[in-house]
Amino acid sequence: MAAVGAGSSDNVLLKRFMFTIFALLIFRLGVHIPTPGVNTRALVELTSQPGGGLLKVLNMFSGGALNRFSIFALGIFPYISASIIIQIMAVVVPALEQLQKEGGVGRQKLNRITRLLALGLALFQGFIFATGLEAVPDTLSGAVVLEKGMGFQLLSALLLAAGTCFVMWLGEQITEKGLGNGSSLLIFAGIVAYFPQNVGLVATDLGAGKMSVLHALFIIVLAVASVFGVAFIEQSYRKIPIHYARRTIGKKVMSVQASHLPMKVNMAGVIPAIFGSTLLAVPATFMGFGGQRGGNVWISDLMPNRWLYNACFALLVVFFCYFYTSIVFKPDDIAENLKRQNAYIPGIRPGLETSEALDMVVTRLVLAGAVYMNLVCLLPVIAFKQSADYQFSLGGTSLLIVVGVGLDTVRQVSAQLATQKYENLNFFGRSTAAKDADAVAVGTSAKPF
Repeated sequence: MAAVGAGSSDNVLLKRFMFTIFALLIFRLGVHIPTPGVNTRALVELTSQPGGGLLKVLNMFSGGALNRFSIFALGIFPYISASIIIQIMAVVVPALEQLQKEGGVGRQKLNRITRLLALGLALFQGFIFATGLEAVPDTLSGAVVLEKGMGFQLLSALLLAAGTCFVMWLGEQITEKGLGNGSSLLIFAGIVAYFPQNVGLVATDLGAGKMSVLHALFIIVLAVASVFGVAFIEQSYRKIPIHYARRTIGKKVMSVQASHLPMKVNMAGVIPAIFGSTLLAVPATFMGFGGQRGGNVWISDLMPNRWLYNACFALLVVFFCYFYTSIVFKPDDIAENLKRQNAYIPGIRPGLETSEALDMVVTRLVLAGAVYMNLVCLLPVIAFKQSADYQFSLGGTSLLIVVGVGLDTVRQVSAQLATQKYENLNFFGRSTAAKDADAVAVGTSAKPF
């Protein structure tokens, strides 16, 4: 009997794992399907230029799809952008805010709206992207776009939008039938796919004498320390004590119960780092396309590795940490929910005082999270200052995503194992008739031989 229960549990987990691997392989296969009409050699040369900042960021997050102008070049980012826009709009649009409070039905409606908005964004971004490639000057490998015109722009927009829709569907299938969050795992796969190549670049520079052994050791130590540091902070919480007042349920009187409200140190996640690096990559991209002719000195300082770039990045991270946290965390709503459940923070009155206390705690946590994110994202600049290429693939933003997604996936796998273990224990504790019914479902008999 134990073998039957354990075997079925292991089989379910194995199926989920294999489905996730199969879906990620399909995603990586689609990365190598190019959109017609593009000179991929010229595009690779363009993204390798010092000014190809935005293109490098998009290429890294898409796992190299941009280098080939693949049908997956936009990846999952239109859907992520649409989700963030819906979250922001829910603050100012009462109808969207009401949908958030309607439970499962409301979430389904919001998901449909998000998908439609993602499709619109993908069509718009694909058209703008194709138009921008047509305006790029010829490289040493020739023109980036082979046949310019409205036909290329419309075809590229449709193919890129179709690729985004397929990636969205694939991410949902991973979430439903696989392990972990599908959208996060797709971004994770794109970043991890670039690790071997860039480790090879470091080894090549070390062998050619472009990098000293001491510098290479410093990179390794910094990488290991950063992984441990990110894993520690991402699993750190500020526990706010919560007490539930004595309640009467039927004829039973429940005594005072103590619990806690966990609040993450990094409440904004990786969103501020992505927004900051993307916004700062835009001027660097246009300067690279224009050959940096006629540019002001202070604008040239917005290129990666410059002091102004690092300062602006730090300020943007702090701003987006507070802005995004204010959207996803509502102290007033939490205080109201605690009041309805007859719960309170010791020493603080329910209602307004609870909301103010939570807001003060969040403000301090967000500041700590912003400092932590700046350290993780800017310290690699010191290690990789000899080459900007390493910063986009081995930098702090990539590290935050990879470690965060890895921890989340491990937590979900542990939850699956715990659930299946509980179901197995429950199986052996049930009646003989119930065991017979479950045993028939797996093709065996629960009766003793």
